[in-house]
Amino acid sequence: MKHYFTASLLALAIAGGTIVPASARPMTETDLATMKRLASPTASPDGKLVAYQLQETDLAANKRRSDLWLYRVDGKEGGPWKIASKPDFNEHSPAFALDGKSIYYLSDVSGSDQLWRYDLGDQTSTQVSDFKAEIAGFKLSPDSKRVAVWGDIARDCEDFGCDSDGDGSKPGPGTGRAYDQLFVRHWDSWETPGNYSRLFSFEIGADGKLAGGLNMDGDGAETLIGDTPSKPSGGGEEIAWSADSQKLYFALRKADAEEPRSTNLDIYASEHGLGDPKNLTPDNQATDTLPAASPDGKWMAWAAMARPGYEADKQTLMLMDKASGRVTALTDQWDRSVESIAWAADSKSLLVTAQDTLERPLFRVDLKGKVTRLTDRGAISEVVPLSNGGIIYAINSIAAPADLVWIDAKGKTTRLTNVNADLYKELDPVSYEKFSFAGANGGRVHGQIVKPQGASGKLPVLLLVHGGPQSSFGNSWSFRWNPAVMASQGYAVVTIDFHGSSGYGQAFTDSINQDWGGKPLADLKLGMAELGKIDPQLDTANACALGGSYGGYMMNWIAGNWPEGFKCLVNHAGIFDLRAMAFETEELWFDEWDHGGPWWSRKDAEKWNPVNHVTKWKTPMLVIHGEKDFRIPYSQGLATFTALQRQGIESKLLVFPDENHWILKAKNSIQWHRTVFDWVAKHLKGGK
Repeated sequence: MKHYFTASLLALAIAGGTIVPASARPMTETDLATMKRLASPTASPDGKLVAYQLQETDLAANKRRSDLWLYRVDGKEGGPWKIASKPDFNEHSPAFALDGKSIYYLSDVSGSDQLWRYDLGDQTSTQVSDFKAEIAGFKLSPDSKRVAVWGDIARDCEDFGCDSDGDGSKPGPGTGRAYDQLFVRHWDSWETPGNYSRLFSFEIGADGKLAGGLNMDGDGAETLIGDTPSKPSGGGEEIAWSADSQKLYFALRKADAEEPRSTNLDIYASEHGLGDPKNLTPDNQATDTLPAASPDGKWMAWAAMARPGYEADKQTLMLMDKASGRVTALTDQWDRSVESIAWAADSKSLLVTAQDTLERPLFRVDLKGKVTRLTDRGAISEVVPLSNGGIIYAINSIAAPADLVWIDAKGKTTRLTNVNADLYKELDPVSYEKFSFAGANGGRVHGQIVKPQGASGKLPVLLLVHGGPQSSFGNSWSFRWNPAVMASQGYAVVTIDFHGSSGYGQAFTDSINQDWGGKPLADLKLGMAELGKIDPQLDTANACALGGSYGGYMMNWIAGNWPEGFKCLVNHAGIFDLRAMAFETEELWFDEWDHGGPWWSRKDAEKWNPVNHVTKWKTPMLVIHGEKDFRIPYSQGLATFTALQRQGIESKLLVFPDENHWILKAKNSIQWHRTVFDWVAKHLKGGK
């Protein structure tokens, strides 16, 4: 069965709207780079107001800035309204105080990100922190009398920031860095041993300023050395206050010689001013994360994996009865992986998100483990339970980036924001279709087709291969790999969630282990063969394949093992040589789990190594890499380009000196897309 939705219909389906914009022009790479980006919703204690941050792009200056906005949930007074914002500065991460009369937020007005408070009554802002270190994030206690802040601080610094950053890697007198254990580099930066993301707790004084700062990682025999939130991408979801505002719960992995091979985050509890933190999950050697304390103070929830060293294991929702200490695996019988956790205001259920067959819905889990799905299409995130029983959340889809939706206590759904409405009035819509087919070994495999709505005649095909590899190219928005903007150039864009993808049960995700070039390649071949039957408009004989990270690996694998499959390839941050990758990457658990241990102990280690098939390469390839990519170092991209050039195969190399594994800066994103669009047009449309 086919399911078609226009861009506007997909975005508005969440609110019951059916407004279709007039056909005007295709979406461009500049549209994508400059779209407004909504994040960090927070609700007032009475559930009547919602505040959020909105990021906009100054393309001429090649920078982005954030402002705060406020909106009445019932919409009776119009809005939204911009608040607390100053030109040329960033305001972000809002949080309502308990009395509902003020909003705390971060701003760089003083020269670094510090904590500020906005008074809703007199509409004035006051700076409440002035630390030597920059604040990376904060969380107000439930009673709003304390605040937890975190940032990069020297481990031997007793305050939130000292004159020295504590970095022990620079002994001098020269510029050399010295290390005696891994990590040496992580994600996109060189490590700074002695400096970590650290958590502090402060009282909010009678004058509104912060006072009495205490570190939460301890000073005695049980002192913790590590990052909380975790790096490179952890945030406030890894930190939670107790209901009585006396304790902080946080996730941390110890920073020792085992860290590059360990996924063992634990949940710690640290009481304000009372001794060293206590490990609540010492028996589990795998990941424990996403701590969430119930509003009534009776329960502690978190997500736990079971297998050490596996970053894509199922995350099960765990529940601890704080009175007895009894722990229950609430979702052990539900074959989906919990990605976020929020308690309902009455403490009788939890609201979680999880990938499920191309979507990321919102679910309710009661205290007996019963799971109820609350949303249908799209990707749900940033869930905010309301005191009146309602819920606010952000939703995005292939058709549109995030906006806010409100479900009231009776289940009625209302769209609250439409931050890119004016732009979408100018853009041609796209159509969207889900499909499935019998993949490797007869297993059911799912995919998506995105096309310009109303396009006539045969369409050339772009096959997008997702990274991870344990992830999904589902019905969600991306500012990097975006099917809608690619389809708008006149292509049918196809994604296939091959064996190893997430959202189909843990066995399906596990099936890629030590089989990188096996079932996934079979799925891509079978899917491309089925597309002509599913949609005769797709010209699969006139196709290019594109992928990043593992998807980039697959481009190299396709080049040597399916050389007749495509007219061109686009390889972003792809692996060329698995042997070199095993010794060059930083998070060793990923590489070692997926391939069977360190290089020297792997069974048939060379079986899926693209470098062994370079003499069969013949397909033109565009190679892209960021110089600050330490996950898949840029030398892998250089090696790919060298192999192509040395054999006289048409090829092009694009290197970004200021980007990591992802291309994030606005003008760099535009250049990335224009280079890709020119490359595929040359081979599929006869462009120059």
